[in-house]
Amino acid sequence: MSWKPLLIILGVVLAAAGLLFAVFYFNAFVVDLWWFNALDYGLYFWARVLYQSLIFLVFTLFFFLLFFLNFWIGSRYLGAETPAHHDLEHGSTPDDPTALGAGARPRSKYQRLYDQFQRGSLWFYLPLCLGLALLVALPVFSHWEQALLFFFAPNSGLTDPAFGKDISYYLFSLPLFSLIWHELLAASLILLVGLASLYWLEQQMVAGNRRRMRIGARIHLGLAMGFVVLVGAWYFVMDRQMLLYSDAHVPIFSGPGHVEMTFILALIWACLILFLILGALAILYLETRKGLLALFAIAILFVGTLSFRYSSYVPEQLQKYVVKPNELDLQAPYIKQNIQATLAAYDLQDVETRQYPVQDIPWDTGATDFTKTLVNIPIWDEALLRQVFKELQEIRAYYIFNTVDVDRYTVNDHYQQVAVAAREIDLDKLPAESRNWVNEWMKYTHGYGAVIAPTTQIQAGPIDWLMQGIPPRSNSDLAIEQPGIYYGTGHASPVIAPNESGEIDYASDDELVLSDYEGKGGVGFSSLFRRAIFALYFREVNLLLTNQTNEDSRLLFRRNITERIARLTPFLHLDPHPYPVVTSERVYWIQDTYTLSSWFPYAFSTTADVDGKSRHFNYIRNAAKVVVDAYDGSVNYYITEPDDPIIRAYARAYPGLLKDFDEMPEELKQHVRYPKRLFKIQLDVYSRYHQTNPGIFFKQEDLWEFSEVQWEHELHVMTPYYVTINLLDPDRFEFSLLAPMTPKDKNNMRALLVVGNDGENYGRIMAYSFPRGSLVYGPAQADGFLKQDPVVTQEFALWNRRGAQAQRGRLIVMPIDGVITYIQGVFLKAQTGANIPQLVRFITNVGYRVSMEPSLDGAFNALNRTVLHEEDPSQIEPPVSPPVAPLVTDPNDNQLLPSAPTEDE
Repeated sequence: MSWKPLLIILGVVLAAAGLLFAVFYFNAFVVDLWWFNALDYGLYFWARVLYQSLIFLVFTLFFFLLFFLNFWIGSRYLGAETPAHHDLEHGSTPDDPTALGAGARPRSKYQRLYDQFQRGSLWFYLPLCLGLALLVALPVFSHWEQALLFFFAPNSGLTDPAFGKDISYYLFSLPLFSLIWHELLAASLILLVGLASLYWLEQQMVAGNRRRMRIGARIHLGLAMGFVVLVGAWYFVMDRQMLLYSDAHVPIFSGPGHVEMTFILALIWACLILFLILGALAILYLETRKGLLALFAIAILFVGTLSFRYSSYVPEQLQKYVVKPNELDLQAPYIKQNIQATLAAYDLQDVETRQYPVQDIPWDTGATDFTKTLVNIPIWDEALLRQVFKELQEIRAYYIFNTVDVDRYTVNDHYQQVAVAAREIDLDKLPAESRNWVNEWMKYTHGYGAVIAPTTQIQAGPIDWLMQGIPPRSNSDLAIEQPGIYYGTGHASPVIAPNESGEIDYASDDELVLSDYEGKGGVGFSSLFRRAIFALYFREVNLLLTNQTNEDSRLLFRRNITERIARLTPFLHLDPHPYPVVTSERVYWIQDTYTLSSWFPYAFSTTADVDGKSRHFNYIRNAAKVVVDAYDGSVNYYITEPDDPIIRAYARAYPGLLKDFDEMPEELKQHVRYPKRLFKIQLDVYSRYHQTNPGIFFKQEDLWEFSEVQWEHELHVMTPYYVTINLLDPDRFEFSLLAPMTPKDKNNMRALLVVGNDGENYGRIMAYSFPRGSLVYGPAQADGFLKQDPVVTQEFALWNRRGAQAQRGRLIVMPIDGVITYIQGVFLKAQTGANIPQLVRFITNVGYRVSMEPSLDGAFNALNRTVLHEEDPSQIEPPVSPPVAPLVTDPNDNQLLPSAPTEDE
């Protein structure tokens, strides 16, 4: 049977597969290049390609030369005699390896095979060494950015107390060294085994060569073994530093303790020294055949020391009998290091701590600060507002509000807290008969406008819209010049804009308003070549065949902003909640990003969902804010943590990518907010690490946790929420994040933590604690008092019997003039038809005192009257709660309103 036709067919198949792979790779590469260029990040794109290729090339070249030079030199010069030398010595000519000279011995077929191998060793070792080098260097290719950070890393300015190294060494160098060590170990062992095999085969295959291995070969093997020894010794050098990540004392504290830094560290030093001696003796024995007894003695000693190093029994006994009797004294320095490192790693070292001056009511309700507090209470939460926005402001079936976010705006010169939602397109909601190629690619291309409503409200009744409708309209000074939203948070498929079909801007009562895209977003789509490339990339032949494009047409794709940012900068971790900002020009998105590391020495490690994935880390910074234009998709990065060494390393590596925060437009800078996710992560850590005294920390006397409260038949954790308050500066109300904390497994209030969002107070964290021994009711206790109040329970029962569903809103903790006050809205929803919540009552309570009134100031005044009644019951009678009215529908805005009381009521 002839194998030639089969080999030809196989070759053709392999060539076709290679060509197909090259076409698809080229296609994706070109599309990426066009996309990066369209965003003005072409140089950055080529920088990433160059860095990745260069780093992989350098490591591959290093390992290739390591293998090739050693193997090739060993095969030609340092091993057995070369064929030419052997032939001349025995009377043959170099050109005739099979010829016999006078006195020459006949050469066997194995010897002739070796002769051919030695002459052609270059062509044998080139592919072999290249393959080995690629295999060994492959992990570096997967972690090329780790190597990049090593070269561009700045100093952090912090030093670890154990070895005196800058923290940047642990963030950048140690991870790379650990990776390289594994590659060097594999390479050195392959090299040693390969050379030993080569020289052994040379000795066996050359007939008549019964002499001892040549001196060059022995020296070469000794150097190769020495290389293995040095690589092994490097492991013990790094093993010392890896002690700083010990978890032997978790959950009490993180990092090494007395046993690790005295006993185990000494064992590592002993292992290092013994290993070097053992390697030297092994090389000496192989060269001289002397010192076997010393070699065995050191080997036994090394193995014993190593077993002690990795044994859990000995450290446990030391911990039990040496450390435990004097544990606090011995561990205190290491606990202190753990506390300091953890606070620095989570940016908590500058938290200001204060005692909160607890007071009791009555309030001076006429005071200016009191009235300012009243108008800033966010009675509406995002979940309830989304229901209202969905029912009243989506308007068309194909629009959607993916998120409702809290922000602050200055409206008619009044600084206030508001909820903002961008009206995005959702093609999945189009009727089936409208789902065709032209509609999806050219007609329904974008969302339109935004909705803004205050989160505050002081009287029962409908929401007071600040911006609403299509096109957006406002009774205030808010306006949007370009309300089109082509880029957002939902699933937005690619579109062609502008096009000959015309894009649907919005539908009014009597006409369909069309528009043509005028932005610079997307990639030019006019040439036939580009259309062919995109048709292949999207597997969509209509992109090539359509005649509805023009010379201005652009293909807009990767329109989900998180996908867009992740594609541009995969090294940044994204906060799960980007939020819209409405400016006078258009809508923008602000995306918070983080830098993470698990290599901060001594620091406590945590696990959190940062970018849709569960991440394990012990260092985090909100390193950059990303602004995405909702109309043209432009992306700009602004550094918010200039002291973060990780973001500074990337800024060095990619000049021009990351801008200073001062370069952000002022209109956007006013809407930058501290991320909830980051504050929650920080408080999870601070709930233990606010105990900065090692003795208190060791006993864990004052652990905190997030408050829990029963809400809508479920137990809800009260995570941080945005509120406008004057806790950071008594003279100024600021947009802040507030979090109430309770003692672990207790319900009373223990602390209030607040972080600023405005101006110079951005990122300023303040912890207000309450005096020990004083009882401050926590959210769960306040909720219990509320549920026991007969007036509240009676009115809820009446509402629910009259065809409405009464629902309590989110419980808000507000410190007002030294009084910890709890506020909730009561919302009514129809049980059938439109499910639109409407605010009808305000519940306030201070401890066991509860009031429910149709206005916020009325609820606070009712609490004041309760106190006066307690002091002198004969003077003031408690107010009678107003009758509960049934619900009717307001024909003007389709909202639920209580009707006027009937005579029976």
